[in-house]
Amino acid sequence: MEVLNDAQKSQYDAEGYLILEDRLSSDQLSALHAEIECYTAKARGLTEGTEELDLEDSHTPDAPRVRRIKLPHSHSRVFRDLMLSDTILAPARDLLGPDIRLHTTKLNMKEAGHGAAVEWHQDFAFYPHTNDAVLAIGVILDDMGPQNGPLMVFPGSHRGPIHDHHAGGYFVGAMDLARDGYDMADAVPLMGPAGSISLHHGRIVHGSALNTSTRSRRILFYEMMAADAWPIMGSMTKFPDLADYDARMLCGQSRQPRLADVPVRIPLPAPPIGKTIYEIQKGLTARSFETVKGK
Repeated sequence: MEVLNDAQKSQYDAEGYLILEDRLSSDQLSALHAEIECYTAKARGLTEGTEELDLEDSHTPDAPRVRRIKLPHSHSRVFRDLMLSDTILAPARDLLGPDIRLHTTKLNMKEAGHGAAVEWHQDFAFYPHTNDAVLAIGVILDDMGPQNGPLMVFPGSHRGPIHDHHAGGYFVGAMDLARDGYDMADAVPLMGPAGSISLHHGRIVHGSALNTSTRSRRILFYEMMAADAWPIMGSMTKFPDLADYDARMLCGQSRQPRLADVPVRIPLPAPPIGKTIYEIQKGLTARSFETVKGK
């Protein structure tokens, strides 16, 4: 074990999540904040999103609102260097082992008073693999409290089924919480000071409400899996060839697929609209969170 102790590893195995406070240095945080400012400046004047930026529905060219920076590791040295550092990879190796492959990256932005909600879902519903050694590491970039839309999880739900994320005959990337037997009162918010990181299992049920506070809430996600977890046909994991897939190795070496007895659902038929979770989830009819403050 490089970073985690036995109690933390046991908590993750039993509950499916961890918070490690003050994992980043002040210099690392400052560099990330400065990089975000460079991206948000690009949103001014835009009338629609770009390959790098996903915009809030309430965005206007004169009042820019960025909802997500897409694949930040692919066009920012700052985000890529952090991803490859022991700040991120050491706890990941403690949970997944020495051989780790990148799935994707994203920086979700919830500006004060309006940041979009994300409905309840399981990451594994989007990209089922041959085993479930899959996790997401969230870098908490702003002090995270209960009012600014923290990530919330249902402890232990990573040990249960993969729930149906379909509506109207299509994959919509979200669950019907009441139908699936969950009570929002049982959800645990993953909060901590800026510079902390969260780790959550790919099968855990999670979501987040609107940011109703006067403070921003920004989380940088690095999603990854053990190198012996390979995508199942129909997964939203896409790669053109084996060379490209192996180029995603973060540490260690590529491995043969390991097939485990884990529940799987295939995210098909494909959603008729959208590429991001925010757009895909517009097909959901039974919502748990407000989409606009007060509504």
